[in-house]
Amino acid sequence: MKKIWQVGLSTGLAALLLAGCGEEAAPAQEETAPAETPAAGEAEFPVTLTDAVGEEVIIEEEPKAIVSMIPSNTEIAYELGLGDKMVGVSDFDNYPKETAEVEKIGGQEFNVEKIISLNPDVVLAHESGVAVGEAGLQQVRDAGIPVYVVQEATSFDEVYETISIIGQATGATEEAETLVSDMEAEVAEVKEQASAVEEPKSVFVEVGSTPDIYTTGSGTFIDEMLDIINAENIAADQEGWVSMDPEAIVDANPEVIISTEGAYVPDAVEKIKARSGFAEVAAVKEEEVYNVDSDQVTRSGPRLTAGLMELAKTVYPEVFSE
Repeated sequence: MKKIWQVGLSTGLAALLLAGCGEEAAPAQEETAPAETPAAGEAEFPVTLTDAVGEEVIIEEEPKAIVSMIPSNTEIAYELGLGDKMVGVSDFDNYPKETAEVEKIGGQEFNVEKIISLNPDVVLAHESGVAVGEAGLQQVRDAGIPVYVVQEATSFDEVYETISIIGQATGATEEAETLVSDMEAEVAEVKEQASAVEEPKSVFVEVGSTPDIYTTGSGTFIDEMLDIINAENIAADQEGWVSMDPEAIVDANPEVIISTEGAYVPDAVEKIKARSGFAEVAAVKEEEVYNVDSDQVTRSGPRLTAGLMELAKTVYPEVFSE
């Protein structure tokens, strides 16, 4: 009998995130010990790391086979040049395109027997799935397979730490250092360009619309991105992913409205414009309602800098035009 274990977030918000294959979630209810951040230098094995749930993980040799249980881990692994070592990924993995050819181990529910049968040298799990999936992860550990639970990242700096730790766990330390350096440089370039913004625009970012409207407050990638590009998040006084009443959006009168649902909700922009009362909102009046790629602005991986630039060009095309 197959052993299937469910991995997920809170009801409603989990569905919202998974619909866009996003990773970022509201802050965890319980604090856990932070994962160790590796020192600079070449990876050496065996390596001992403490993961996001306080487990001491020993990886005896440089992994030749890797299972990733969440898209953000997968994207990092591929960017570190580990694509040929990936033997299993989640059902929600959609980038890079090579992931379509890799064995799937499940999504919100993962198949323990499948993971074990792939005989990985390390499994890259994620803190967001621990609450429901811990029993299944323990079954994998009991089979003698190292499981490293990656810490939930909600800022660029935390993503850099994640990249570094995955690099050490997989023997790609130098590649991780290069990737982090490149991302830091890209962010710095956007900040420099954003300094030319004389009048910051107010922005509302809609990350979910059914049954409630969701946006992102402080402690999220989108809020940090808006701050970097010198824009004002109308939900900055809230924390994490939060629902927002349509009337409150109208009252805030944002100059720009951005939806991240365009890839999977037909006519997402038009539906926003058609809402009761929204005709009087500045963004609708001035035709400043847009779509951006959800994965690039919410998934805690290497493409965050591409999402940052997309957001910058959307809000300030006159400043960030090529």
